[in-house]
Amino acid sequence: MAIRKKSTKSPPVLSHEFILQNHADIVSCVAMVFLLGLMFEITAKASIIFVTLQYNVTLPATEQATESASLYYYGIKDLATVFFYMLVAIIIHAIIQEYVLDKINRRMHFSKTKHSKFNESGQLSAFYLFSCIWGTFILISENYISDPTILWRAYPHNLMTFQMKFFYIAQLAYWFHAFPELYFQKTKKEDIPRQLVYIGLYLFHIAGAYLLNLNHLGLVLLVLHYFVEFLFHISRLFYFSDEKYQKGFSLWAVLFVLGRLLTLILSVLTVGFGLARAENQKLDFSAGNFNVLAVRIAVLASICITQAFMMWKFINFQLRRWREHSTFQAPAVKKKPTVTKGRSSRKGTENGVNGTVTSNGADSPRNRKEKSS
Repeated sequence: MAIRKKSTKSPPVLSHEFILQNHADIVSCVAMVFLLGLMFEITAKASIIFVTLQYNVTLPATEQATESASLYYYGIKDLATVFFYMLVAIIIHAIIQEYVLDKINRRMHFSKTKHSKFNESGQLSAFYLFSCIWGTFILISENYISDPTILWRAYPHNLMTFQMKFFYIAQLAYWFHAFPELYFQKTKKEDIPRQLVYIGLYLFHIAGAYLLNLNHLGLVLLVLHYFVEFLFHISRLFYFSDEKYQKGFSLWAVLFVLGRLLTLILSVLTVGFGLARAENQKLDFSAGNFNVLAVRIAVLASICITQAFMMWKFINFQLRRWREHSTFQAPAVKKKPTVTKGRSSRKGTENGVNGTVTSNGADSPRNRKEKSS
């Protein structure tokens, strides 16, 4: 088979192939426009909305806090910040793809199906690991682990620290960037509906926790969920390099079920008991208080439905894996010969291999008679 020469002709500017090949450079130029806008006084006020976090409030020092604290709340300008960091997410996605995943793909020589799944798991495992470390740092620094009642105490949690708000902005930016990546990565048409559901569920729950001022509960559930998902995708990466590797999937299956149970327990404990017993249960948009019965029921219903949907997908996935594993492991069972007493059975055994008569075995008397004639 002749080796095909690579075409040195570049695609036309702004064509379909040109955008796919150079989308990271195009997005980098757009992001640089916002950064350059910070250098000039005329454009600085507009650019700063995209680059930095908005809606900060400085709280004066008190007896408990000796220093003044700068906290943040959310607003409509956060959409501009999410847009800018969505561009950053596209650039980082392209860097990981080109300098890490593509190099591994060239060495491993994956098929097209494995190639796309490897890229998906590689990108998500990097994101989940980074988010887990970042979220755990926030949990430790704000004493969530030592005092779990902080999940519902002093609700509404409309004021956030810099790390907390930036974490949610980054989460929203990452999952919004997944929409254009469906085009940039040439996702198959049959895979697009699954990806849209996947992305939509993340955006729905993250935005819900952010807008309803349930950011404390949302952070804990995200770290828990991301850790389980990271284990799955890192196990799938090892599986692509060695198909005998199954230990990671077994551990992930156990932690997945435990993760769903912990998610339900923490949600019911926070929303069903903690917020239900709070004194302030009046709907107040200006104060960011959504602690009313209808909202609590909607929050718990959405979480329970999502967990049930994930368990249903998980059970189907496990059944398919077990079915494929049993089909792959099942040996070709051969019928064993029936053992009969007498001389003929011993002769049959001598002339056969593993109970099957070979072509070199002795001929029957009728065959010998036909040969002699």
